[in-house]
Amino acid sequence: MLLLIGLVIGLVLGLTGAGGSVFAVPLLLMTGMTLPEATGISLGAVAATTLFASVGTGLSGTAVLWRPGIILALAGAVTAPLGQWLAILVPTDYVLAGFCTLAVIIALRMWLSANRTPENASWVRASNFNQVPVPDLVCAMNQSGQFELRPRCVSGLLIGGLGVGFLSGLFGVGGGFLIVPLLLALSAISMAQAVSTSLFIIALVSSSGFISYLFIHQPDNLSRLLLIVAGGILGMIVGQKISLRVANAVLQKSFAACLFIICIITLARHYL
Repeated sequence: MLLLIGLVIGLVLGLTGAGGSVFAVPLLLMTGMTLPEATGISLGAVAATTLFASVGTGLSGTAVLWRPGIILALAGAVTAPLGQWLAILVPTDYVLAGFCTLAVIIALRMWLSANRTPENASWVRASNFNQVPVPDLVCAMNQSGQFELRPRCVSGLLIGGLGVGFLSGLFGVGGGFLIVPLLLALSAISMAQAVSTSLFIIALVSSSGFISYLFIHQPDNLSRLLLIVAGGILGMIVGQKISLRVANAVLQKSFAACLFIICIITLARHYL
């Protein structure tokens, strides 16, 4: 069961531009895990899977926006432990309700995005971004081609990163559903660049949240995580093989519908 859950996580991360990791928590809850366990294990699995994807797809090319990505990732890594800590203080009912609300928002965004810009659904995290042309402007570029760290742009990245990290730690999600639109809103970049850059940001933010989970809860058995990570890597490999053939708006809508259904089932199991 855990291997299958990891496979689903890896597939969704590979076949959608954002929001794949949000499937992890409700699926883990169905195995009998508590909410803190599910969020912590989810962060570990997402961190390992996205790290594998970053290295495996050779994302050292020009499509990755390292400077804005590092700023956003470091800001998120600071607040992810805060989210984990707050999850202990807030009653489980409220955290679960907040998570499901967030998941429904993600599902709606995926559905609306597939309707409005179906061409963007072809850009997935398993794609090869090395041959993607780079736009002339990314927030602002100087004459030497380096990223210009102007106060307004940096502050936007910092604020966005702080919010992404906090939600990642609190709910156990990777944050790609926020990272991709944030990068698109703050800079004149392509969808391909936003998706490719989100990979290493998610890996760093999720790693920070997972490490804080280890310190706070001190779990004595992480064998379940290994099974999920193995399934996640396998799912990502499969996603790399089939993504360019099947990634489209219909698939994105299907994932959105599945996410909504899973949230309804999760709430029904908890409250009924």
